[in-house]
Amino acid sequence: MNEYQDIVVEPAASGVQVIRLNRPQSKNALRNATLREVVAALAAATDDASVRAVVITGGDEIFAAGADLHEMAALDAIAAARDVRPQYWRAIAGFSKPLIAAVNGFALGAGCEMLMHADIVVAGESARIGQPEINLGIIPGAGGTQRLVRTVGKPLAMKMVLGGEMISAERALAAGLVSDVVPDGEVMATAMAQAQRIAQKSPLAVALAKEAVLRSFEMHLEAGLQFERKSFSLLAASEDRKEGIAAFMEKRQANFTGK
Repeated sequence: MNEYQDIVVEPAASGVQVIRLNRPQSKNALRNATLREVVAALAAATDDASVRAVVITGGDEIFAAGADLHEMAALDAIAAARDVRPQYWRAIAGFSKPLIAAVNGFALGAGCEMLMHADIVVAGESARIGQPEINLGIIPGAGGTQRLVRTVGKPLAMKMVLGGEMISAERALAAGLVSDVVPDGEVMATAMAQAQRIAQKSPLAVALAKEAVLRSFEMHLEAGLQFERKSFSLLAASEDRKEGIAAFMEKRQANFTGK
């Protein structure tokens, strides 16, 4: 039985947990309760050793159409400054296991910011992605101005943020905002296949690899290289490294245990 109201968490299979945004009546608008439940589900996945990757998705026509405007409209400047949403976004950004977004339809505003918190993004051909907050007299508030420019560059980020323009899945692919564009009916299967492929790898190596890549956005090159080298050296003490090398030499599938 699903213990959540705004999301559906499907039983893990082949090392992959699926989190499905489930507010169709509100176009999967990300209200505080939705983010709180996503954070709780990710925390449970962190503690579950059988879960090695998570896929987050929405509906067939809408991934997430933005934040909940009814909730936002009730906030004055003081309430907005004290809002708990930044805590939820930081928790999502800090999730240590691979997070794959499977995106069909619209990913707008907070929906776009959610996919930018993912490590890999699979989009359907008809997906449309954007930061249209400017049309409401506001700006992105969950990293849209910062993560977007680091991903797609200043000219396109300015076009999306200042003009409120949506871009196609193909344009998002060319700009590096998504990793794959597939037919709409194949989005979930493709995301699951990628997640299951990652789930077969060493959990220790995957976690350190993810952290190293994310740190490249925050560190200068030399510090990033030092972190990479320390992580590489640390893995030399793991059973998974021994198993991986042995499996390669013996021409068999490795059985990684996370030790």
